[in-house]
Amino acid sequence: MGMDVAVATRIRMITEAGNGLSGPDLLGFALDHAVTETGGLGGMVHLRGTGARPLLLAAVHGLIRTVARDWEEVEPNGASAPARAMAQGAPVWAPAPGAGDGTGPALPAGSGLLAVPLITPEEVTGALSVLMVPAERPAPERWAAVEALAAWAAPRLRGDPPDRDQTQDRGRDRDQDQGRVQDQDRDQDQGQDRGRDRGGTRTLMADDQVSQALWHMSDAFFAVDSDWRVTFVNGEAERLLGASRTTLGRTLWDAFARLRVDDAEPDLRSRYRRAAESGTPVGFEVRWPTDQRWYSMRLVPVPNGLTVYAADITASRAREAERAAAERAAAERTARIGELTDALAQALTMRDVVNAIADRVLPPFGASGIVVQLIEGSVIRIAGAVGYPQPFLESIDGASILDVSPVAEVYYTGAPAFVESAEEYTARYPAMAGRPAAAHKQAWAFLPLIVSGRNIGCSVVAFAEPRRLDAEERALLTALSGLMGQAIERARLYDIEHTRAKELQRGLLPRALPSLSSVTTAARYLPASEGIEVGGDWYDVIPLSGARVALVIGDVMGHGLSEAATMGRLRTAVNTLAELEFPPAELLTRLNDLVSDLGDNLYATCLYAVYDPARATCVFSSAGHPPPAVVRPGHPVRFAGGAPDPPLGAAQPPFETTEVSLEEGSLLVLYTDGLVESAARDIDRGMRHLASALSSATRAPGPGDARRDGDRRDGDRGGNASLERLCDEVLAELLPEKQLTADDAALLIARTHVLASDHIAAWPLSEGPIAAGEARDHVRDQLTHWKLASLTPITELLVSELVANAIRHGKGPIGLRLLRGEGLICEVTDCSLTTPRIRHAAETDEGGRGLQLVSALSQRWGTRYTPTGKCIWTEQPLP
Repeated sequence: MGMDVAVATRIRMITEAGNGLSGPDLLGFALDHAVTETGGLGGMVHLRGTGARPLLLAAVHGLIRTVARDWEEVEPNGASAPARAMAQGAPVWAPAPGAGDGTGPALPAGSGLLAVPLITPEEVTGALSVLMVPAERPAPERWAAVEALAAWAAPRLRGDPPDRDQTQDRGRDRDQDQGRVQDQDRDQDQGQDRGRDRGGTRTLMADDQVSQALWHMSDAFFAVDSDWRVTFVNGEAERLLGASRTTLGRTLWDAFARLRVDDAEPDLRSRYRRAAESGTPVGFEVRWPTDQRWYSMRLVPVPNGLTVYAADITASRAREAERAAAERAAAERTARIGELTDALAQALTMRDVVNAIADRVLPPFGASGIVVQLIEGSVIRIAGAVGYPQPFLESIDGASILDVSPVAEVYYTGAPAFVESAEEYTARYPAMAGRPAAAHKQAWAFLPLIVSGRNIGCSVVAFAEPRRLDAEERALLTALSGLMGQAIERARLYDIEHTRAKELQRGLLPRALPSLSSVTTAARYLPASEGIEVGGDWYDVIPLSGARVALVIGDVMGHGLSEAATMGRLRTAVNTLAELEFPPAELLTRLNDLVSDLGDNLYATCLYAVYDPARATCVFSSAGHPPPAVVRPGHPVRFAGGAPDPPLGAAQPPFETTEVSLEEGSLLVLYTDGLVESAARDIDRGMRHLASALSSATRAPGPGDARRDGDRRDGDRGGNASLERLCDEVLAELLPEKQLTADDAALLIARTHVLASDHIAAWPLSEGPIAAGEARDHVRDQLTHWKLASLTPITELLVSELVANAIRHGKGPIGLRLLRGEGLICEVTDCSLTTPRIRHAAETDEGGRGLQLVSALSQRWGTRYTPTGKCIWTEQPLP
């Protein structure tokens, strides 16, 4: 029959432990473990006597005295299982025989006896038998375990047993061992009958040979009667109980009291009583108070008493504890590697990777710092560090890989280096003797970072105290360095690509917003924290004619270079269409045509607003974009306009136009959906959150919010600073710093300024040539009033040309308006839709040079359509 791997391993460990035993010790050892391995009730060993003598009981385990007495002698030619096993030279299984049935002495009902012959090369010397319940054939692995133990013990029964002092140590002093042996020899010499105890009660065993075997058992064995008086103790039990033969007949509780067992194990006495009362064997483990060693105790009730077997399992428990600790450590390391792998898989940037390594590698090893150093050409650069002083990191950043250093050594060899103390570091690298003190470290593990066969740098795990890493720790760190290398290389590439993406994004957005008198603006762009692809959000502030300004915000749906390129094209298109002075709805119509031509699956949202400081109004149209928030002084935040039209690429013009009044100091807040919408927040809740943040941030105005009449430009600077703070506060409220975002977010806030009424002058002009003279008179008087008389000659000439062009090519009525803003603006309106253009006049032509003169004398000029016609305008810088 075969044994499974676990049983075979256990039997091998048992036999290795008993290799030094012989004689009775050997028999007791083999029998004890045979009973244990099979879970039997007990067992016995019979040896062949000389001549025709019966088989004699040489060792017994767990059998009550009446049963053991019946089996003291067995007929060698009888029908009992031991006799048959010896006669056949093979194991025999026999269900419980009854008294007088001819198959051997009686056994407990419902049990069975497995007898295995003890075979030496010369003869069959005996039989080892195990009593089992129920009376069913034992399982193959149990059968095989008994055979293995019998086969191991039989050859060792030959020869005289060696001296006990040289073969085993049972935890007794040498003097005690010798004293007991001498006592035993003296008892034998005096012919003392071991079949009778000192109190007149029969001992467990009647046969002198059996008592001798019990005495030499490696396990402690003692017996008590129904009154708890000790009736038998072997040598190990004397040591365990601190007893001697003179104590036989005294109660077990006297021994417990003397040893103070109840103090250390208060439940032990009740366990003994429950075992005796239950009538069934009980086993448990206990730590004995006298020697603090662990024992496996088996309490077997017998008629009129209890037998106790106590096997010292301290060593096995220690081995089990060590094995459990090793298994826990291995499990912890496996879990730690798994956690590190998961953390590194989620880490994107180099900072994320270094923090993940620090959190999951440093604590288990008791390390105090880590620094990641990458090789760039011949220079060693620090990519990230935790637990190091900043001055030290600055001092070693940029070192040469050509210098003798541990990092260079690891880089060139590709093998890790371990330095156990500052003294060793100084001895190996004398040129760097000051580094340990500067870094506050005294031991290091220099681990190569190898990716696809390339050594990209070194990861240094450092310790604040001298530290010797064992072979297992070194192997684990070396294995972890492979994970670190892959994650660090991925993070390095991510950082490079992320930096490029941000640079591209910055290149596509306005580098600086223009400084205008009609609005004070501030903007923020926050790229998505997840992924490295650029987004399609953009914003713009575009100066228009008549001191007006266009505020634009848009979002190309999706992420990537294609979306970023589309965003750049749309931004350019909006700037071009804005210069043509298209109204918002018309501009979005033309922009929608452009998006439709770019592709079927391309969509974008856009909001285009035009603020007119002369009228204090804002007109805007939206293509799928969230409505702007309007914050008027003294009024609650509201969102202007209704539901937006579909996005560009899916819209069907015309687009709706919304007009709102914005008095001095009002805020117009434009934003993309990434600011107010996410997987955890719908856009309606996000807009309410934005309104709440704007209300809180604008409730207590900061310095510079109020403009000073005497110095508008200083007021603009102060107002811009307050808007910058407002942008930061809104972003911090809606997108906390550590919150991961999957979409870009753009925010544009404009504070409106109304053009003062005394900075606006308008007149209707007569039809016909007289209009030019009227226009010059109005200009002369108004510029004198504004104390801008130095601009009068050029302005008169410009007005004359504009009015003459309206008379010649347009139709009345004609109007003139002067605006004093950042520059002097002159506007002439008529009811014609004909757009003037510059043409090249020949040398002989008498006309056609008027607009060339206008272009030469003005800083800017142009034409825009009005609800009733067109407006030709010029702008000159103020002195």
